[in-house]
Amino acid sequence: MIMGHDEGRRDERPEHEQCFDRPFWLGHMEITNAQYGSEGPFAGTDVARTNITWAEARDFCASKSMRLPTEAEWEYAARGPDSLLYPWGNELIDTNVVFDRNSNNQVMPVGSRPNGASWVGALDLIGNAMEWTSSLYQRYPYDANDGREDATDTTSPRVYRSSISSYIDFAASAPIRFRDVPEFRDWFLGFRCARDADN
Repeated sequence: MIMGHDEGRRDERPEHEQCFDRPFWLGHMEITNAQYGSEGPFAGTDVARTNITWAEARDFCASKSMRLPTEAEWEYAARGPDSLLYPWGNELIDTNVVFDRNSNNQVMPVGSRPNGASWVGALDLIGNAMEWTSSLYQRYPYDANDGREDATDTTSPRVYRSSISSYIDFAASAPIRFRDVPEFRDWFLGFRCARDADN
């Protein structure tokens, strides 16, 4: 796939080819309040669990014999082999995504926009909750072997993906990247888990 977007924000550049040396599984949906075992700022058992730090997300996935996805895995699941800007194509369709134009500043039940499913069937990769990845924030091109997947670094900024804001160029497109320190919390920041396919 092509990772990044040359017409996007500065840290989405340069576009570059990304290959994977092992298959992986990505969670169908974001982790919910019910799955996490406690309610976040938005009520409901099937609502994405948000206001989670990076370490809390990492530890939850590990407790289920899983892990957080790398940002390359996350982007591939969202864009597919055709490197689309959105899971469904290259044009924003408001009704396919939960974001600031239609959410009333709420996180919705996971999977509430089935027409926004990615090519692998994953839901809410764009919009609803933003999602932590395992990756340390570094400039592109992405290289999994350059230290950005160092699990022992607990202080440097980590990448989270997905946007809920339409004021950003290309709105909630798949290439958009954000970063913050691991102890950062946000009412709209959650996660989903991944694992190697051979585990």
